[in-house]
Amino acid sequence: MRSLGRAGVEVHAFTESPRVPLARSAYLHRPHPMPEPAAGSRQEADRAAVEALDRAGARIGRRAVLIPMDDRAALLAARLPPPVRSRFLQPEVAPELPERLADKAQLVSVCSEFGVSHPATEQPGSLTEVRRAVGRLGLPLIAKWSRPWHLPADSGLRSTTAVHSEAEALNLWERTAEAGCPLLLQRLLPGRPGADWFFHGCFGTDGGLLAGGTGRKELSWPVGAGLTAAGSWQPHTQLTRDAVRLAQRLGYRGILDLDFRWDADTGAYHLLDANPRPGAQFRLFTDDGGTDVVRALHLDLTGRPVADPRPVPGRLFVTENYAPVAALLTARGGRASRAPLPPAGGRRQIEAAWFAPDDLAPFLAMAARTVRRAGRLLAALPGG
Repeated sequence: MRSLGRAGVEVHAFTESPRVPLARSAYLHRPHPMPEPAAGSRQEADRAAVEALDRAGARIGRRAVLIPMDDRAALLAARLPPPVRSRFLQPEVAPELPERLADKAQLVSVCSEFGVSHPATEQPGSLTEVRRAVGRLGLPLIAKWSRPWHLPADSGLRSTTAVHSEAEALNLWERTAEAGCPLLLQRLLPGRPGADWFFHGCFGTDGGLLAGGTGRKELSWPVGAGLTAAGSWQPHTQLTRDAVRLAQRLGYRGILDLDFRWDADTGAYHLLDANPRPGAQFRLFTDDGGTDVVRALHLDLTGRPVADPRPVPGRLFVTENYAPVAALLTARGGRASRAPLPPAGGRRQIEAAWFAPDDLAPFLAMAARTVRRAGRLLAALPGG
């Protein structure tokens, strides 16, 4: 929202309520209400979302660039019926392609087809197969739900879980019907300092890379296997080459977010996740001209040229509500990596996830929510 708003673009967004941080941004031109959660099937929920998009497009009154911000939205946008699709500008991709990347079971097949390193993964079909998979993969291992956007909001199920015993794996598999998607068991690649990397890129209408870069995850939350609490822009020729080759062989257009982990035993970088939409830390890759993947997409879809990238290696992205705790726990566990050096002869540029002098309200709303949540957690401890 800030990226496009600062460039003078009129930004609309679906928001859950007027109280969420997103809805308070000075760069939001108009909020549109999220469709009410459907009590029926996923098909009914998708139909409600399409109808909400149609209403929003009609209110805007001219074709608008549509940017999905989560996997379910990306899959829905790729399959919009023609009358609704005609209201928006989107990259032209095969309707099934976003699902091939976002579905963790299909991603295994994509990696196999194109020779991309991926951790050994099995999809057990019975309790017996779960036991066999645990024996082959070893413990601890990673359990993933193949389509995490299907998980019921109140189920307590997480898209990715570290499993330390056969009993834990069996218990998860027995909740397959509740999850609404298959369970995958995956070999755990040890999380070492400096082993986690990510790629963000925007691929234009001709398939060329317009903007983006590679970064290293310096801190994660939860520690060792979570989202990026702090990350740095670190050029990586091999990962960039592999990501671009994969996107071009797939015929991908638009914004792509890839997560990799380095395997010290083999020297390979394994693709762990692929997201057919912007990742949370995309603003890390803002070049010296102010262009990031979202601005590049907007320029490309509206028929304007995108300037040649001017990278700024060494930029740092920090998520203020997670990074301090992640740093403390990482240091305590002896997992800290050496902090990246600032660019030679210059000051380090820091991109905060929330704080911005020209748009303070979202930061203040986030801080208030974080304090309230911390208060509830503390109150739940023994003795209050």
